[in-house]
Amino acid sequence: MSKVIEQEVSVLSSSKHGLVYLTANDWALVADKASRVHFKKGQLLVQEGKKANGVFLLLKGTARVQISSQPTVPAIGPGEICGEMSFLEEAAASASVVAEGDVEAYHLDSAALQSLFELFPHLASRFYRSLATNLSRRLRELIGPCYAPPTAMKKPS
Repeated sequence: MSKVIEQEVSVLSSSKHGLVYLTANDWALVADKASRVHFKKGQLLVQEGKKANGVFLLLKGTARVQISSQPTVPAIGPGEICGEMSFLEEAAASASVVAEGDVEAYHLDSAALQSLFELFPHLASRFYRSLATNLSRRLRELIGPCYAPPTAMKKPS
């Protein structure tokens, strides 16, 4: 693995709101299959109402999640994922994700992910568990602090 890819994998694997259950080997496989994409301020990573063909893993920069029914809009940063709900449901995106400045990301299209999952089923298990944990956290944030889990979830060692 090149130094650049090692640094990118380090960003992705150290995020507490990322795909926390992936192993170092999983990340190497993901990085190998991903394509690197760049977005300028104001460009859409994901467009509400349109199906996303895969997921984005942010490497640099931040993006704003725009949900029509929500007055406050969360931001996502390096190590975080977007497009996952559209990917999971194979449906149109429920929110838009807009670059707040220059953003670099890995894009994993659905076919590449499915191919990885067929070859490495344990990777699929860890990937989906990470997505479930992220979606649960985001839902709790929307519901409010009174529904927070009793103890903070720890990243597996």
